[in-house]
Amino acid sequence: MSPKKYPAEMSKSEFIQNFSGIYELSPWVAEKAWQAGISENENTLEGITHALSSAVSFATEKELLELICKHPDLAGKAAISGQLTHASTNEQANAGLDQCSTEEFEQFNQLNSAYKKKFDFPFIFAVRNSNRSKILASFKERIHNDRTTEFNRAIAEIHNIARFRLEAIFTPAADENESAEKPKPRKMQINHD
Repeated sequence: MSPKKYPAEMSKSEFIQNFSGIYELSPWVAEKAWQAGISENENTLEGITHALSSAVSFATEKELLELICKHPDLAGKAAISGQLTHASTNEQANAGLDQCSTEEFEQFNQLNSAYKKKFDFPFIFAVRNSNRSKILASFKERIHNDRTTEFNRAIAEIHNIARFRLEAIFTPAADENESAEKPKPRKMQINHD
């Protein structure tokens, strides 16, 4: 078991190892965040979220499209064949996408195909705290948008996914006590347990 560490205490390799999976199959995000500099400011959930999202904000349109395309279809073939990342598998299962009825599965397949044909990238939706019916409703609504709207929405959803993933791996530092008088950002440590 590794000791708990703040992001600013990590070596480059530790930082990249811990944060390379936050943005789906895109370790370049953690690498760019490291290159920009990691300080005590990134020892909070808000700080590390900002550092990683800032790395994405400086990406080229080509890099952003590649980032979007790294995401799997929702309730797609990769999910059925067990080829998703651990994080994506858990996220889709928690939204009930692993329990689709035959009709729902067919709807997802049709919408995934139509969406990719129209936009040339997969439908992105931060599924945490959602369910199959909400996701399908969003799919049916968003497929009518233009490409620029959906490209921007995909990046926003990817940032939401990243935030959820960061929340899942961070734990409050044991020595931090929140003050009832003046709330302040809590320092966070990576939990390696």
